Amino acid sequence: MKEIFKLLSFNKSTPAGRRLWTHLLALSAGVVFLAGCHRAHLGHTAAEPELPAVRVCTQTVEAKPVVAIEEVVGTVRARLRATIEAKTTGRITEMPVVMGQKVKVGDLLARLHAPEIKARLEQAEATLQQAERDAKRLSSLLNQNAVARADAEAADTRYRVAIGAVAEARAMMAYVEILAPFDGVVTRKWVDAGDQAAPGKPLVDIEDPSQLRLEADVPEAVASRITPDARMTIRAGQSTGELSGTIAEIAPIADPISRTFRVKLDIPASPGLMSGQFARLIVPAGEYTSMRVPNSAVVQRGQMEILFVVENQRARLHLVKTGRHINDETEILSGLDSGDSVVVDNPQRLLDGQPLQEK
Repeated sequence: MKEIFKLLSFNKSTPAGRRLWTHLLALSAGVVFLAGCHRAHLGHTAAEPELPAVRVCTQTVEAKPVVAIEEVVGTVRARLRATIEAKTTGRITEMPVVMGQKVKVGDLLARLHAPEIKARLEQAEATLQQAERDAKRLSSLLNQNAVARADAEAADTRYRVAIGAVAEARAMMAYVEILAPFDGVVTRKWVDAGDQAAPGKPLVDIEDPSQLRLEADVPEAVASRITPDARMTIRAGQSTGELSGTIAEIAPIADPISRTFRVKLDIPASPGLMSGQFARLIVPAGEYTSMRVPNSAVVQRGQMEILFVVENQRARLHLVKTGRHINDETEILSGLDSGDSVVVDNPQRLLDGQPLQEK
């Protein structure tokens, strides 16, 4: 003990004293570090058996074939749609429809004020009455040989011309009332009462929402995989579900600017699906293999996605990178090897290193 006190009371100002002091400090630090490591090791080995064993269901991961897809952007449109225009010129006196209103075939969309057409009809009807009387009178005289046959035939011709003039005037008069050509919904009004209508000037747009169609421009690289009457998958609007459509039309030539082919698919009406919505056409583009696990096996913790892999009857946490969701499975891009056994039921309750028992 006296020697220890002598060592501690050495003179640190001399070179030998400074070297001895440095060695003592290094020795003390090493002893503290080893003691701490020993305690940490004892604490780890002591804490690990304290975790309770959990009964779980597991599944062995295998590489499975997956169909590679190409998502092509498209637009949902009504299969039956029309822009209604007037066939004659006139001021709109009545327009009883509003946007969103349902109409039946033959319903009034607009009425025009066209007095010149009405006057033409009245004139044609008066001419017809006069021609009919002349034709009857000359026909009676012809039977009595009191008039030349040529005069009677000319009167009959004038009568038939008058009939045609009346039919033309009545057809023109029908243009005054613009009627719905099919059952549908008014989607847009271009004019209103008081505006002037003219041929080529749109009045209203009508669509039939019960018959929808997807129109998409498919790149030439995958266009060869689309065939007429084929059933294809569609994702439309904000819906997470998928729809199935039938190929109705395929453009025979590519657009020279975009190098795409216009494809149209008939799709069934679905709740929330409307004309004008954004949609995607799922085009098969090949096949590859990937590892997939049930959706229930993936745990989301913050920005991390993890799986628990069974190793030596214990749960070992693996960070993974996921890909597509295919039905009730999730594609694993990295962090997992084929043949690994993963926990698939309630992995959120597990801790890294927890003992496991198979159900």
